[in-house]
Amino acid sequence: MADPRHPRKFSEEFKRQIVQLHDNGKSVGEIEREYDLAHSTVHRWIRAIHENGSTRAADNRTPEQERILELERENKQLRMEVEVSRTAALIFARK
Repeated sequence: MADPRHPRKFSEEFKRQIVQLHDNGKSVGEIEREYDLAHSTVHRWIRAIHENGSTRAADNRTPEQERILELERENKQLRMEVEVSRTAALIFARK
């Protein structure tokens, strides 16, 4: 198995090929042994492709989830700007 600190990366094409093997009758156990993949990984790919057509998280987000992520990024940016402004105000107040 792979080192958990350095996980392997698989292309979308490879994941689709694995799911295609399963759809064509190859058992999950055979696929796991042949390609040295974890049981949960294979099942996650199968479920994602069958339900959503893709294994990429960005492809499977709802518009609401996209909006939440956008707002979280904006919130983080604004918090950083406020912190910089506070720091600058303290520096100028000392002079």
